[in-house]
Amino acid sequence: MFKPIIAIVGAGLLASACTTTGNTERNAVGGAALGALTGAAIGAVSGDVGVGTGAAIGAGVGAVAGSVKGCREDGGCGASSPNRRQYYDERAGRYYYYDPGAGRYYWENGTPR
Repeated sequence: MFKPIIAIVGAGLLASACTTTGNTERNAVGGAALGALTGAAIGAVSGDVGVGTGAAIGAGVGAVAGSVKGCREDGGCGASSPNRRQYYDERAGRYYYYDPGAGRYYWENGTPR
């Protein structure tokens, strides 16, 4: 009974271990928790699947959905454009942005500010 749950949790941890901002991890954990609750409730009401199986399936689906959402917030995972807000430096007359992964500011052409 616990082997599928352990496998799902392990796969989620491995998939989100390479990020630097924490959005992917936080959203994956939140999604897994909400998915487990929802899956357990559906399993209890339907009676076809069971509470444990419903919770495991819901946790897996929620973790994947949350992980993708967090990754997109960071501008990755196939997002159409990088998630970076540009600011204008009036003295230099140029735009710049902050890269949370590197913890640094860059001019819009990519050179360090």
